[in-house]
Amino acid sequence: MSRPEEDVVAESDDPTPAAEPAEDGAPQSGLKNPGAAVRGVGAAVLVLESLVLLLAIQPLRTLLPDASGAATALALGLAVLCLGAAGLLRRGWAWNAVTVLQIVIVATGVIHWMLGVVGGIFLLVWIYVLNVRKTILGNRPQ
Repeated sequence: MSRPEEDVVAESDDPTPAAEPAEDGAPQSGLKNPGAAVRGVGAAVLVLESLVLLLAIQPLRTLLPDASGAATALALGLAVLCLGAAGLLRRGWAWNAVTVLQIVIVATGVIHWMLGVVGGIFLLVWIYVLNVRKTILGNRPQ
């Protein structure tokens, strides 16, 4: 027996519901608190970067024996700035400040190429984090 077409319900193979568009027309991310999720990703990247900078102190001291004090202070200062910036990501201006901080870390490559490489890698990661932020949040405020 066949059912009338009116009674047939369209079934989808995809168990996840489609993202409903938000009031501004952009699809919702499906996260309960997308702003906090994006801040968490950004903070995780900055904490990881600060750990890498702290781990770079000993190789800098070995490779730059004449300037080991200055190189240590530089790496320690940049690590502290990364940790401080991780705590400020609730503020909108902090995202731009971290981008500038990444560029400064790349510029420290003039002290030693190793710092420039670390800065370049984390600059690329930060650009990806900014892309994720834009994708999830769009133009909405955090």
